[in-house]
Amino acid sequence: MGSSGLTAMVLAAGVGSRLDPLTRQFPKPMVPFGNRPVMEHLVNLVKRHGFTRTVSNVHYLPDKVTRYFGDGAALGIEMHFVHERELTGDAGGVRACRSFLQDGTFIVVMGDLITDLDLTYVVKQHKDKGALATVALKQVIDVERFGVAVLDRDGRIQGFQEKPAREEALSNLVSAGVYVFEPEIFQYLPEAGPVGFGRNIFPMLVQKGLPIFGVEVWGYWSDIGTISQYRTSTADALNGMIDLEILGEQIPQGWLGEKSTISEQTQITGPILVGRNSRISDSVRINGYAVIGDNCIIEPGAELQDAIIWSGSVIGANSMIRNSVIGADCLLPAGSQILDTAVIEPSDSTSADRISLLA
Repeated sequence: MGSSGLTAMVLAAGVGSRLDPLTRQFPKPMVPFGNRPVMEHLVNLVKRHGFTRTVSNVHYLPDKVTRYFGDGAALGIEMHFVHERELTGDAGGVRACRSFLQDGTFIVVMGDLITDLDLTYVVKQHKDKGALATVALKQVIDVERFGVAVLDRDGRIQGFQEKPAREEALSNLVSAGVYVFEPEIFQYLPEAGPVGFGRNIFPMLVQKGLPIFGVEVWGYWSDIGTISQYRTSTADALNGMIDLEILGEQIPQGWLGEKSTISEQTQITGPILVGRNSRISDSVRINGYAVIGDNCIIEPGAELQDAIIWSGSVIGANSMIRNSVIGADCLLPAGSQILDTAVIEPSDSTSADRISLLA
């Protein structure tokens, strides 16, 4: 699709503290989204746009990332990893991966995005304008949550406003967490220490009058930085709002993984996604949406509503899970009530070890 031979960097070092307690089990890029890690969706996206190689910085629970992806052969793309001993910001992470990025134009994608943006279009705009750096920009309503970019008529970035009041905002375009760079960008990164693109590098490029452009993009875009946003984006995916590959056989109610069974007495009203080798028992009721991972058991009489259940978990008979996320390998006893909560409770723990937080 026009970007052949380019390298994509997927940032994968973040801890994801706002997703706690879920990120006690997985680093943020490995959080399951539609039963696959968020980062796998991003790797598939860059591959779809002709990128043949990725590099990622890892830091928190690094083995969970590197073991899952290996060299990328299973996904049909070449993958590399650089272990950062200390977090140094997004620009610091790119600096750590410099040896993979200095051969030509490259793209950087934040590792907690769920998006189907047209990366080919962003790279083409970058090249057509002769940019050193290009920031993909998305229109938002709630500008006060973001830093907005101010552009001139040609799309060149003139400056930034950090979280402006709505009435004072000079723009409603915010960074979508996707950047394109020429390798000359490394000349402008300090050799050591923490450094961020939004905080340090982009304002400095503007100040120096260097060619930094903004490109407005369309399509679905969401970061899953909070549990509520994670749940909202999951519902969007099951409702077909994202161009995303979902694993499983299509059934009238959604998707069903291989060797999984749903009792004929199960009542399902919303879209569901069931992973592999899972069992949904008699008299289970599923309202709203539900994502059930691999190797899960939903015991008789349980009720799920707007629920995300990670792999290896057992939901006891007559339990109710509503507006909640259940982590991996949880064993919830019969009659459990989990409402508006995120829970991780590995099956070998005692009930006193349960950790739950309001979403």
